[in-house]
Amino acid sequence: TLRAIFDEAISTGARFNNPAAELSRVKVRAKRLELPSRDEFLKFVEEIRTAGARQSKDCANLVRFLAYSGVRIGEAKYVTWADTDFGRRQLHVRGDPVTATKNGETRYVPMIPELEQMLKELRAERPNEATTATIMRVFECQNSMTNAAAKIGIKRITHHDLRHLFATICIESGVDIPTVSRWLGHKDGGALCMKTYGHLRDDHSLVQAQRVNFSVAMKALSLRVVFLAALSRESRDALPPFSRRLFKYDARFSAVCAY
Repeated sequence: TLRAIFDEAISTGARFNNPAAELSRVKVRAKRLELPSRDEFLKFVEEIRTAGARQSKDCANLVRFLAYSGVRIGEAKYVTWADTDFGRRQLHVRGDPVTATKNGETRYVPMIPELEQMLKELRAERPNEATTATIMRVFECQNSMTNAAAKIGIKRITHHDLRHLFATICIESGVDIPTVSRWLGHKDGGALCMKTYGHLRDDHSLVQAQRVNFSVAMKALSLRVVFLAALSRESRDALPPFSRRLFKYDARFSAVCAY
C-alpha cells in the first residue's frame, strides 16, 4: 500500500514523515447488476438475429453461447468442436493455446439444456467442419448488441453482462454459489460470486420469500420432538448415532421453546 511504501522510505532515511499515515480506505459500493429478464433476453437475441447484417446470425449465436455457458469473451473464440462432449454433456474450456484461461487453468462447463440444443443444431448445420474448427464464427458483436438493446428498449448489454446473466440464472435456478463459481472458473471458493451475486433480482427474491414458513418449520420440529420423546430409552439407544444426536438437540430446543 501507499502507506507501507512511505514507511519503508522512512526506515531507509529517504523521508522523515509519512504523508499517507492519516489516509483511510474509501469504501467502494458494489455496482448493482441490471440484467435482462428471460423474456427480454429472447427478444434481444431475436433482434440481433434478424437485424439483416451479413453476420447477424453468427452474432446471435455468440450472444447465446456466452449466456448459456458463462465463458469469458476471450475464452469463447478458442472453443472448438473437439471441446464438446455430448456424452457427458460438458464443454472443455481451454482458453488461449499459449496462456490458457484467465487463471491459467482449463475447466469443464456443463451443458445446460439450452446450450446443448444450440450446439447440436449448429453441428447439424455444419456436419463437415473439422473438429479443430472454432464453433463461434465471430468473436465480438458489441455494436449489434448495443443496437438491439436500444431497439427493444432495455439497458445496454455487454459481452461480460452475458456471463453475469448466466451466473444469475444458475443461482436463481437453485445452483449453489460454490458450484457456479467453479463453472465460471473462479478459484476463490465462491467469495467473488457471493460478493457479486449475493443479492438476487427483486422479483426472484420476492418469490423465494414466499417459500419461508416459520410456523410450518416449527410444527415439523415439534412433531419430530414428540416422536423421539415417545420412544423408550432402549429404542432411542438403538437409533443410529446421528439420530441420537438429533434427539438430544431437539430435546434441548424443545425445552427452550417451552420456556
